[in-house]
Amino acid sequence: MRIGVFGGSFDPVHIGHLMAAECCREQARLDRVLFVPVAIQPHKQQRQLASGQHRMEMLALATGGNDAFAVSSDELERGGVSYTVDTLERLRAQHPGDELLLMLGPDAFLGLPTWREPQRIVELATILAVERESLDDLNTAVSRGPLESLLGRARLDRVIAERVRLPAIGIRASDLRAAVAAGQSIRYRTPRAVERCIAAHGLYR
Repeated sequence: MRIGVFGGSFDPVHIGHLMAAECCREQARLDRVLFVPVAIQPHKQQRQLASGQHRMEMLALATGGNDAFAVSSDELERGGVSYTVDTLERLRAQHPGDELLLMLGPDAFLGLPTWREPQRIVELATILAVERESLDDLNTAVSRGPLESLLGRARLDRVIAERVRLPAIGIRASDLRAAVAAGQSIRYRTPRAVERCIAAHGLYR
């Protein structure tokens, strides 16, 4: 199987996340997309997230109608700071015969050389770069220095050539949190079931 690994805070999960997952599934011919909500983000350790239980509930509601989507509680169960290399090591042990593809947006892709054990990450998973139409251009954004040193020229060129292209949907979780805090509507920016879950638990107020 080809398994896309989609990490993030998902605080809350929204239509942009789901669109990215579906575009990756289709364009990269993935058999499954595994959403992996983070416990504590390495680069944002001071930011308070909604509880892992609530984020798992929202993800379950958002992905429940798609058999190709699944949600992993691995990082939440481990607790502490979530490092991608640790998650991939565990997933490799759980799926020894499958190909793992690490889904990365432009900022994450460009920052990959600064992550913990980046060389081990690219040994464990194929990098699947994601680009938003008219908003991102990996051809010009990539600095070949750090990424080329990490991946090698041929592999970097292949990642860019095989990148997934998404519609330019400018939805950010931070905007949804701000809207809820201000008593504004988030209708159509997240699934209705997630919207109701946020209201029922009083999240982001």
